[in-house]
Amino acid sequence: MLSSTIKKFLWLGVLSAILLTIAACSQSAPSKQTITFMVFGDPAERQAYLDLVDAFHQTHPNIHIEVTHIPSPRDYRTRLATEFAAGNPPDISLWNYRRYASFVANDLLEPLDPFLRDSNLIQPEDFYPITIEAFTWDGKIMCIPQNISSLVVYYNKDMFDAAGIPYPADDWDWNDFVGTAIALTKDFDNDGSIDQYGLGVDISLYRLAPFVWQNAAPIVNDDKNPTRLTLTRPPSLEALQWFVDLRQVHGVIPSRVEETAMDSETRFVAGITAMYLNSRRGTPAYREIEDFAWDVATLPQNKAVAGILHSDAYCLSRLTENKEAAWIFIEYANSFVGQTIIAGSGRTVPSLIGVAESAAFLDPAQSPQRSRVWLDGIPALRMVPVLSTWQEIEKIASEEIERAVYGDITAEEAAIISFQRTEEYFLLGASAP
Repeated sequence: MLSSTIKKFLWLGVLSAILLTIAACSQSAPSKQTITFMVFGDPAERQAYLDLVDAFHQTHPNIHIEVTHIPSPRDYRTRLATEFAAGNPPDISLWNYRRYASFVANDLLEPLDPFLRDSNLIQPEDFYPITIEAFTWDGKIMCIPQNISSLVVYYNKDMFDAAGIPYPADDWDWNDFVGTAIALTKDFDNDGSIDQYGLGVDISLYRLAPFVWQNAAPIVNDDKNPTRLTLTRPPSLEALQWFVDLRQVHGVIPSRVEETAMDSETRFVAGITAMYLNSRRGTPAYREIEDFAWDVATLPQNKAVAGILHSDAYCLSRLTENKEAAWIFIEYANSFVGQTIIAGSGRTVPSLIGVAESAAFLDPAQSPQRSRVWLDGIPALRMVPVLSTWQEIEKIASEEIERAVYGDITAEEAAIISFQRTEEYFLLGASAP
């Protein structure tokens, strides 16, 4: 029989061995790292990001992506601004190129070009160049673009067929566009109230801009370092007047009261508006439409061919503790596999050329059948300025443009007031050095 002393030493030896084994295992097994990721969008977009995260977790079990979803884009931007100001932003967030400048100008975002340069999955030349340009600040790629959408014309094919009007041609012009909208604006019961509008559009500087460019005119005096709006210049004002006339002369878009009662996008989905101007973001919701067939067409052209870039990107907070783990997710999300998953939602026109040219985006079995319209328009895309105060400038100008469209002031007055009200924001704004 072993003495109690010997037994005690043997037990202590076994216990020490167990503890050493546990410690060794703890050191060899990497701990799981949590990265926070904030997104916005409708249920289909949310599910696409959840699918992306699930796929990432399968191949990266030691990195946990914690997703926060904010349905409303406006609430999303407010939440991000609040959290950045409080010093506790999400590690990764999605930003539109029109809105990230104030954050990079205040040194709140981490440049991603060092990570991108060393990546084995993606390189800058894999993306459409304008998307990389949109998120480059002072020569540094700040965020990785996920999409290259643009403004197109969504149209109700059944309404065109019922009216005996051919679908929009790829080379249609402003006259064709207005004539089509007039022909599709109907008062079916002759009671003096419009039952079906030919066109719906969000009234804003962002929607107006491509039409100004199509008239061979500028919206600002310098695209890179703007100091003022130029809507008062004759060709720019001519385009603004044409935009205002859609309501004031032709009556093809709803009045302010009608738009407040039911916005134009809801009217299009309900089948009481024939055409609606939107980017790819509308596609997931429109795929739920069962009462009519729809498709997309390019914007009409005028003196020049021009479209407007819509692009969001994955941005990394400078306060993120584990930037390497966060980059691994950003890299995966923008790889061929990652962008293919997001493209499945219908929400994006992939910024990765290989995915955009694949069946993941150009699936003829999915509406719209003419998705190539977005790709064919890429050479003519232009950007609004990347300026830290552009959000304020755009908001103010949009208010005055809306007043003109609804008849409160003239187009010329809207141009003058927009210039006057935004002047200080140009002085305060920072653009890329």
